[in-house]
Amino acid sequence: MINFPEFEEKTKIFFKDKNLLKQAFTHRSYINENIGTALSHNERLEFLGDAVLELIVTDFLYKKYPKYAEGELTAVRSALVNAIIISEVASKAGMNDYLLLSRGEAKDHGKARQYILANTYEAYIGALYLDQGYDVVAKFLSENLLPKTDEIVNKKLWRDAKSLVQEKAQEFIQTTPQYKVLSESGPDHDKHFTVGIFFGSELIAQGSGKSKQEGEVAAAQAALKIKNWLD
Repeated sequence: MINFPEFEEKTKIFFKDKNLLKQAFTHRSYINENIGTALSHNERLEFLGDAVLELIVTDFLYKKYPKYAEGELTAVRSALVNAIIISEVASKAGMNDYLLLSRGEAKDHGKARQYILANTYEAYIGALYLDQGYDVVAKFLSENLLPKTDEIVNKKLWRDAKSLVQEKAQEFIQTTPQYKVLSESGPDHDKHFTVGIFFGSELIAQGSGKSKQEGEVAAAQAALKIKNWLD
């Protein structure tokens, strides 16, 4: 039995509507495996939470970096709210221990779990917004996600990773990176792609995303770290 009061104690955020909290952690696979349950899956909350997250992050970046142009702000925001960062933050908050999943999904701790965690984080934000409003969500994000901004900006992780890795690869090893889809999973409405970046025939790194483009960017970022090409 999932102990949601324990999670509330950890976060010091206590929901008025406990069903909203449970719904935020309920994956579609759990509903499919437990026909007749009174719970709903978290996809509608995720949809709402994604929008709330984007607004709060945009407002924060707009005020924090008054000299950044629109394109730079967009790039920093994209780097901050990508699935890799959000899943890391969700995991650090302990969300992995409270997921309601099917038996099959519960056994998978790879890339699929990473995306479930990221989606759950967004669903939690949606639930928290409905339960307690904008200011409480903003405070929650200021304590766990927004502090990641300094690292992203200081290490210039917001730059166009694909252009940068191509520039560095041509400079140092005289080759142009190639990208290949290594695998894809999930239903049509929620596809996840794993993409590899190759220098010649050598697989350098992999990245995942909800689109091929997102996977390519994640792979490029991973390759930059592996090759130590981040200035």
